[in-house]
Amino acid sequence: MAFSVALQIHSVKDYAERDLKGTLQKIKDMGYDGVEFAGLYGHTPTEVKDMVEEIGLVPISAHVPLEEMLANPDKVMADYVEIGCSYIAIPDIGEERRPGTEGFEQTIKEIEMLGSLAQQHGIQMLYHNHDHEFQKIKGEYGLDVLYQSVPSELLQTQIDTCWVYVAGEDPAEYVRKYTGRAPLVHLQDFVMGENQESDSQRSVLSDEAVPSEEEFLAFRPLGYGVQNFPAILTAAEEAGAEWVIVGQDRPSMGKTPMESADMSRQYLKSLGI
Repeated sequence: MAFSVALQIHSVKDYAERDLKGTLQKIKDMGYDGVEFAGLYGHTPTEVKDMVEEIGLVPISAHVPLEEMLANPDKVMADYVEIGCSYIAIPDIGEERRPGTEGFEQTIKEIEMLGSLAQQHGIQMLYHNHDHEFQKIKGEYGLDVLYQSVPSELLQTQIDTCWVYVAGEDPAEYVRKYTGRAPLVHLQDFVMGENQESDSQRSVLSDEAVPSEEEFLAFRPLGYGVQNFPAILTAAEEAGAEWVIVGQDRPSMGKTPMESADMSRQYLKSLGI
């Protein structure tokens, strides 16, 4: 498999906040080829561009909140183009925008507008899912409705395989479903607790009964949870993905975020990636 491997910097955000350049160097030393940003940690785009160029990391993509993009889309996109990012991803949407709400239709229109503007700036818009996009609308998952509504050249997928599994779907098959539209695939491992409801299922419980996300699942370094990564990676290859991006929203197993990122990279190396 000829994937390049990036780390979502949010996974080691505490380190990045203290010393972004030193953190990028550690990421490179672990064997990562690139990074996905989630903010610039107080640095200018020019400073960040210089850091990744000096260290030898590819700034493949960035997660930017939808509201931030809508507030000043031209500046946001120009900043990440300056850094050298090829992709910009909406990492999530607020509850008032999710499938099943009145705001979802307007959100789709705004995402299409941003996708068109991104195209003008020479950067590709992506959408990064959680499990709440698997709320059904007239028999179709909200995530599929989004992708059916916005042309593929304006919006491509960034399937987060963790949340696909949590939503009750097979991550490999869901990646394969978007063959030709899946340039980046997010890899995240986890184990589930006793409360195995998805977001949509938990939302119908009383406030007292709703488990916290920490109780609901625990994130793990790749290879230490429930995911079948050989199958996911085969599907990603068949779907035409060029990059896989490692993420771990919270550390676990008594390991630091940096140790967890290293464990994930070593696991992928064990698979020949």
